[in-house]
Amino acid sequence: MQLNTIRDNPHAHKKRRRVGRGIGSGRGKTAGRGGKGQTARSGVSLNGFEGGQMPLYRRLPKRGFTPYNRSRYAEVSLGVLQRAVEEHKIDPQQTITGEILKKTGVVSRLFQGVRLLNNGTLKTALTLQIRGGSKSAIAAVEAAGGSVNLLP
Repeated sequence: MQLNTIRDNPHAHKKRRRVGRGIGSGRGKTAGRGGKGQTARSGVSLNGFEGGQMPLYRRLPKRGFTPYNRSRYAEVSLGVLQRAVEEHKIDPQQTITGEILKKTGVVSRLFQGVRLLNNGTLKTALTLQIRGGSKSAIAAVEAAGGSVNLLP
């Protein structure tokens, strides 16, 4: 091999687009930038601009508010707990806490605690130590022979 015989692979480099080279090139005159004015300049931002008319986001009324300190809970349904027991991820003999649910992958994040929801059926007696739950979910756990210890 000699240095003067080295060639790049065919089509390894895409040719750059040459703009502003006459009207016959298809990219002449304005070079793909359109006409004059605000949008022909760099740094333009026209999102929401409606040509002098009051924009839609300012015409519509603002309703409600989002509390900055709202509580978020990791939600677990009865069906998910039952499936975790059947797949031997959770030991039904031990007290199930949020940390155990996170370690076994039943919930991905704990937020401010675990909240139990009545979705699906629970056949195994479980002892749960959680932050909260719906009344029907707690009743379903107790009907299956388990108990729910609610944390403050």
